[in-house]
Amino acid sequence: MSKLTDVPKRILIGRALRSDRLGETLLPKRVALPVFASDPLSSVAYAPGEVLLVLSIAGLSAYHFSPWIAVAVVVLMFTVVASYRQNVHAYPNGGGGYEVVTTNLGPRAGRTVASALLVDYVLTVAVSISAGVENLGSAIPFVVENKVACAIAVIVLLTLMNLRGVRESGTLFAIPTYIFVTGVFTMIAWGAFRGLVLGDEMRAPTADFEIKPEHPGLAGFALFFLLLRAFSSGCAALTGVEAISNGVPAFRKPKSKNAATTLALMGLLAVTMFCGIIALAGATRVRMAENPATDLFDNGVPLGPDYVQHPVISQVAEAVFGHGSLLFLLLAAATALVLFLAANTAYNGFPLLGSILAQDRYLPRQLHTRGDRLAFSNGILLLAGAAALLVWAYGASTTRLIQLYIVGVFVSFTLSQIGMVRHWNRLLTTEKDQAKRRHMIRSRAINTFGAFFTGVVLIVVLVSKFTHGAWVALLGMCVFFVTMTLIRRHYDRVAEEVAAPEEPSDDMVRPSRVHSVVLVSRIHRPTLRALAYAKLMRSDSLEALSVNVDAAETRALHEEWERRGIEVPLKVLDSPYREVTRPVIEYVKNLRRESPRDVVSVFIPEYVVGHWYEQLLHNQSALRLKGRLLFTPGVMVTSVPYQLESSEAAKKRARKRADWAAPGSVRRGPKERAKDSSRHT
Repeated sequence: MSKLTDVPKRILIGRALRSDRLGETLLPKRVALPVFASDPLSSVAYAPGEVLLVLSIAGLSAYHFSPWIAVAVVVLMFTVVASYRQNVHAYPNGGGGYEVVTTNLGPRAGRTVASALLVDYVLTVAVSISAGVENLGSAIPFVVENKVACAIAVIVLLTLMNLRGVRESGTLFAIPTYIFVTGVFTMIAWGAFRGLVLGDEMRAPTADFEIKPEHPGLAGFALFFLLLRAFSSGCAALTGVEAISNGVPAFRKPKSKNAATTLALMGLLAVTMFCGIIALAGATRVRMAENPATDLFDNGVPLGPDYVQHPVISQVAEAVFGHGSLLFLLLAAATALVLFLAANTAYNGFPLLGSILAQDRYLPRQLHTRGDRLAFSNGILLLAGAAALLVWAYGASTTRLIQLYIVGVFVSFTLSQIGMVRHWNRLLTTEKDQAKRRHMIRSRAINTFGAFFTGVVLIVVLVSKFTHGAWVALLGMCVFFVTMTLIRRHYDRVAEEVAAPEEPSDDMVRPSRVHSVVLVSRIHRPTLRALAYAKLMRSDSLEALSVNVDAAETRALHEEWERRGIEVPLKVLDSPYREVTRPVIEYVKNLRRESPRDVVSVFIPEYVVGHWYEQLLHNQSALRLKGRLLFTPGVMVTSVPYQLESSEAAKKRARKRADWAAPGSVRRGPKERAKDSSRHT
């Protein structure tokens, strides 16, 4: 990479950090909360609306079920939070549900959980960004008209911010997250004060609208199924809860205690905001419909396609604070911003989980490598690419994307809690201390209830959402599962194949002889350098090899060879069809067949050029030959470089880049950097 591209990289991402500064990137609780909990905290901006949208199918009469659905979501949230607090204390090294399930239920179940979490993290980014764009689009028409492009642009921006490192991105995200939380609590408190103390009548802008039910008069099983679907949509408020248990290593010490405290605080804030918005939506008579253009009526007239349906939180804020007021505008801006930043939960959870999976050889090892800023850069880029592809495929539509949501996270919840139950059962068989046994029994009871409850919800989500898009999430999980299985098989097979044997083998036995072959096309400086280097190797035999594709050129080569008196014998291979690669390969293979215990060393002269387009003009035959020879057993390939004048430009760029980008170069100062540069020259 040239300096032209390296300078923007350093401006956008920052200077590279030394590995021993990893501890400086660890998070205190006040920063960890917005980093790992921005998703469940921000989901209150769209989860209440999803509940009302589903209930609207049965008309306004079904709205009175919304408080009971909120209660069920609260019970589920507290159950999951309490269960994951046990995970955090029992497995403080990170990995969350994946580590718990792999340890207690086996690798196959672990891969299932990992697949579910990876899919859910990608969906978290896609849904959060799309919801934020839709919220912002209600105020800025340009955003609505270019929804997909704007969503992808936000993904790119978040990616750059996260590439700067967890600590730095967390600090950037903390302020808008805390403004949003403060704004929602202020809205709930002021709305409760106006309604209960002052007796004011607060009315949402949609309070006078009527809803045309798609299925009026639902009762019995149909109504029960509708309520289950509304409940599963409300469960969007739980997404991201597992990110804290996955990211325990990113917390400051004591890691488990700080992570558990952050988890409890996140659960308390999320359920309070969710219930408050549901209550205020009922008090202000918010009206929502899945198809507002045809299902919402004003004085008996459908609103039509020009009507823009604003989110529940925006309508409640307008009713409580007043349209156009400072608090209303501040909350609207904070809501749109925090929805964008909610994707940060996935940007921290996905790379951490990907790193653990890569360490376990289920994903490419590059995902375990930290980038310049000590973040898992490859995982961040992979997440961004997958989310951008999903946003493009679904047109950045929250309503369409939300149907894919939830499935993965409840697969993780359920299997994780089952794994924790087995974990406590195993410890109880050996523990004799009564106090510790009582603690384990209590923890096992919490995880047992959590496994049962989340298992029931998983079934509900699968049944109610499968035909609406959940099957796509399941398909994605299967793709991840199969991919990880194949990658692990490949790594295991390679490890077995290259393992150093205890007994002597062919790889350890010295070859009987070495036959050196120098490939020659014409006599020039690169050829002479390759011949000189091959002589230095003192092989048992040495010869030059050329291919006759043009009789005149071959004759000239012979004459020049004899005129110069080159001592190395020249052998010319006939090629009636003017091929170069095949005759050389066949000749080398014949040498091997004649003496299987011998080694053939092939020397290939290569130009070193300074520009990418020059590479297209040189070395093409050499590259093809090298690629084929590398697959031939018993053949060693050596490239003998010859630097053209243009390579000096590339060398200078490399030196400047090294001086610019080297970790610590700024701290060393210009004089020391100048000394380093002079040593290079």
